[in-house]
Amino acid sequence: MSWGALLFGHADPETVEAVREAALDGTSFGAPTEREVELAEEIADAVPSIEMVRLVSSGTEAAMSAIRLARGYTRRDRILKFEGGYHGHADALLASAGSGLATLGLPASAGVTTGAARDTIVVPYNDVDATAAAVERYGEGLAAILVEPVAGNIGVVPPRDGFLEALRALCDASGALLVFDEVITGFRVARGGAQERFGVTPDLTILGKIIGGGLPLAAFGGRGEIMERLAPSGDVYQAGTLSGNPLATAAGISVLRRLRDPVVYEELERRASELERGLRRFGGVQRVGAMLTLFRPGYDELFRGLVRRGVYVAPSQYEAMFVSLAHGDEEIERTVEAVRDALADDRVGG
Repeated sequence: MSWGALLFGHADPETVEAVREAALDGTSFGAPTEREVELAEEIADAVPSIEMVRLVSSGTEAAMSAIRLARGYTRRDRILKFEGGYHGHADALLASAGSGLATLGLPASAGVTTGAARDTIVVPYNDVDATAAAVERYGEGLAAILVEPVAGNIGVVPPRDGFLEALRALCDASGALLVFDEVITGFRVARGGAQERFGVTPDLTILGKIIGGGLPLAAFGGRGEIMERLAPSGDVYQAGTLSGNPLATAAGISVLRRLRDPVVYEELERRASELERGLRRFGGVQRVGAMLTLFRPGYDELFRGLVRRGVYVAPSQYEAMFVSLAHGDEEIERTVEAVRDALADDRVGG
């Protein structure tokens, strides 16, 4: 499902038709279009934290821009992120933890300089004490706490009770902005994302994947007073020729308007729950809404065994399976049977 972007499956007819019609008008203008406004209205209507929104072309660009905005708004430099949290491949966000529970970041990729990672603080996810210690130590210079409200790149790890609420309180106390990266959870775990599901409202939200309906599109948004600091009205620069591309916005509108129907999320929950029940006999399953992960020894071999049986899941058990409305009972049953058969195969070592 394109790593979670396709809530209605591949080549969804309604989305394809929306893109075809948009293409007849033109594929790019480099200027605002009516569809951008319509998509922004859908996003603002759904996501509790968003009063104003800026469209971009990728989750990486959205995260990078949101961090720049947080720094510009607070006039502070440091950001705090969590181990295992992935926020795209901007240099400052490719930081790994040093020694200790609350440390300044170290480069996590070749090509990232020590200077780029120096202002990034890295602490363990779901660890309130370590986060509080970091805020106490670095809080005067802290621009933002950046978090995936459900950690989607370390095995679909939900927030512990009180964790997101603690982040909200720490930001309020320190003057830092709370930034939710909902590229994965946005419009997936609920129409309003994880912030709706868990009842915690950030200052800024990063979105991607589903809002583009399978085309390259992402966004970031939040309180009006913060977003107004963006150029051209404010002093925080952000721009992009292909941002809000008319094909991508047409696809996004097609998808998001259908998500107004609560039956969509009831059905996603039912199907994902059914898949979870079927997989639990083969290992541990972590699930939040329509995203889940199966944990068991020999996952690499299981992945290859499933591919041989025509079932394609994520090649790492630290990535999520993304249930869509194209996955009916037949596909779910076939997936569970394929796991069973693959684990009975000597090549998998079941």
